[in-house]
Amino acid sequence: MEHPLVDNLNDLSVEELGAKVSELQNKLGIAARIGNGHLCDQIRMALESYQNKYQEKLKKQYEKDSEEMNSIAQGKINIS
Repeated sequence: MEHPLVDNLNDLSVEELGAKVSELQNKLGIAARIGNGHLCDQIRMALESYQNKYQEKLKKQYEKDSEEMNSIAQGKINIS
């Protein structure tokens, strides 16, 4: 379940999303250590939102990079 109060994540870069995921994981660890279950639930929902967008952007970036590499490789490899 995604958190309803998380702003639009489309404007964030992959690096920004990764940093936010790391930050939320640290905060989740702190909340779990102090035993605040309600806060843990809220952080988990926000974390899921950021992780989903992070994975989506990584996948798009990988596909784009793969297409570029394929087009470069097709133009330069000649084994005849």
